Amino acid sequence: MTVDHMLRVIPPLVVYLLTGVVIGLESLGIPLPGEIVLVSAALLSSRPGLDVNPLWVGAAGSVGAIVGDSIGYAIGRRYGMPLFGWLGRRFPKHFGPAHVAVAERVFGRWGMWAVFFGRFVALLRIFAGPLAGALKMPYPKFLAANVAGGICWAGGTTAGIYYLGLIAETWLKRFSWVGLVVALLGGLGIAWYTRRRTRKMLREAEVPDAATGGPAQEGAAP
Repeated sequence: MTVDHMLRVIPPLVVYLLTGVVIGLESLGIPLPGEIVLVSAALLSSRPGLDVNPLWVGAAGSVGAIVGDSIGYAIGRRYGMPLFGWLGRRFPKHFGPAHVAVAERVFGRWGMWAVFFGRFVALLRIFAGPLAGALKMPYPKFLAANVAGGICWAGGTTAGIYYLGLIAETWLKRFSWVGLVVALLGGLGIAWYTRRRTRKMLREAEVPDAATGGPAQEGAAP
């Protein structure tokens, strides 16, 4: 069975649902590869002969981001900052004290803009909803930034990857595996960039990254 055949038998509804659910769970605060799933779905929509529609991919990603963040906001508002202490003990690589401190500083400085731009940064994407709720950000402000950020991120990413996929398909249409290779390279590139961005933010805030084993500085326990 060729790659082309495997891609053609994937029901479009499954692609839309998977995109929305994974992004929604990530926005809720669960560390999942939402951006990689969105990029992969957008690439599928650029393949000739497939019924995956880029408009529905962008819509699914937007709805997942908005709903997931809203649920995360409600959870954060209900349980407050102790929630992050509990998460930090169970998921130290994602919710360690260093990461929480950076996210809290960004929210303290930028407010609702942190919700909007946080959608584009992996470190803040899983924090935006729960932390905004824990910090008691007014829900109307949170919702406005959440909706705008979700649509811009999911719609913009889908459109960009869709057109890049069309260009790649035009120039490399003889290779049936091009979509798979592009998706793999795109996923690796995104993972590398987001990890680099996270470490840079931690260094700028002078907070140690628990994953790197750096020495404790500001805010660290004696």
